[in-house]
Amino acid sequence: MRWYEKIAHQLFEPKRDVSPGELIFFKFFELFILFYTIQYSWKWGLYATYHNSEVVLPLGLANYIDVSLFFDTNIPIIIAVLVSIFAIFSYFRIGSKWFYTVVLILLHLQYVIRFSQGEIPHSQNMIGLSVFCLAVGSVFFPGKEKMPRFVLGAVIFFVGLGYTSAFFSKLVASGIHWFDGRHLWLWIGEKSVDIISREGSFQLNFLQQLALSSTTVASVILLFGWLTELIGFTMWWKKLRPYTTSLLILMHIGITLTMSIRFDAFVFQLILIGYPWYILIDRIVTSAPQWISKTV
Repeated sequence: MRWYEKIAHQLFEPKRDVSPGELIFFKFFELFILFYTIQYSWKWGLYATYHNSEVVLPLGLANYIDVSLFFDTNIPIIIAVLVSIFAIFSYFRIGSKWFYTVVLILLHLQYVIRFSQGEIPHSQNMIGLSVFCLAVGSVFFPGKEKMPRFVLGAVIFFVGLGYTSAFFSKLVASGIHWFDGRHLWLWIGEKSVDIISREGSFQLNFLQQLALSSTTVASVILLFGWLTELIGFTMWWKKLRPYTTSLLILMHIGITLTMSIRFDAFVFQLILIGYPWYILIDRIVTSAPQWISKTV
């Protein structure tokens, strides 16, 4: 067996029998993605309708179409309605197997309309990645024997690849001194300005005070996060996955405490994909509800 075949077996586990716990967990994971897909499409649509005024940073499709045409119109709200309808139909497997693809295209369009203003958050990208995997899975790997394994395996593959790529991107961009603690001082200062402008006040927490008290401490905090990103690809191996995921969650908590950047949906999704929840469910149930077996 070649090395990439071994990785594929770790991600997709083709020889393991389908269990009730696996089907129930997959449907819960899909419901999680459905919830955030609808929430984001409405949040972005309402913001773009009432606040967007000009294109500052063209993303994706916005490099080919002028998304400013959607500003000051009800089109983003119509897109949110369509995303909601097609996503719910996709979840219950009503209609065409291509509906998730329609959701993906509309959600991406909504994303580039909303974030043509500049700053891009992280959690939304992970939800978009999952919709992409659901779209591919529903078309090319339908059915309860293939779709859960493909979707979750593909999400884990891209998440692991993304973290390790982030390590090398920082290395290429800033060199080996990226973890210099003075960088963290700078980012804490920049975020404090953002928070003061938004809320009118800013108070350093314990970890921020600790980081600002010493460049060594700040450097150790950054180095921990950077090395954790480096080993992100070890999520591909199922025995290592819970440990790598725990380190990644700890890293995100550290980022939230030091730089005041929240990753709510991102961390929730890591908790879902990083641990073998189906084993726990299999200890409780002996069969999956009929509607789940029919809609996976």
